[in-house]
Amino acid sequence: MRFFVLPASLLLAFAAHAAPHQERSDDMERVLGDKGLIGQLDQVRQTVTDRTSELVVSAIGFLGVPYRRGGNTAETGFDCSGFVRAMYNQTVGLVLPRRAEEQAAATQPVARADMKPGDLVFFNTMRRAFSHVGIYVGEGKFIHSPKPGAEVRVEDMTGSYWQRRFNGARRVEAAQGPSAKAGD
Repeated sequence: MRFFVLPASLLLAFAAHAAPHQERSDDMERVLGDKGLIGQLDQVRQTVTDRTSELVVSAIGFLGVPYRRGGNTAETGFDCSGFVRAMYNQTVGLVLPRRAEEQAAATQPVARADMKPGDLVFFNTMRRAFSHVGIYVGEGKFIHSPKPGAEVRVEDMTGSYWQRRFNGARRVEAAQGPSAKAGD
């Protein structure tokens, strides 16, 4: 289904630029209706929204879990990338790479103004790009596992420390390839 929705989405985007607003809306609804895609697109949109909400709610449930370098579980503690990886695996069913810079390389850049809850936010905290990662929760805040002696917490990205070190946001695409699904 994913492979069919993408061309339909591209067709929708193309039509949005090619016709006057009312005509393109009517034409697109007619085309999508004829193909039976309106329901599928609504379902995909709702699924993405539900999963993003679940991801953020799930991550919030881990507030207070201690930082542990190399940590991957709530029982042992998390480091920043282990926390992000665990949240995506448990909630969305996607297996992200282990290290923050690998997670950045495996995801799609997003403009700061276009960030949505569930996007990954990256920071330079060790004198190298993408050395720290968290999950954007909305309203300029993110959740992460910050450093030794600390716990998973929510912080404001507009604070001077995080603002100076911000490297960018990335979006995890649902279809990352055949090995991206958990259990494969």
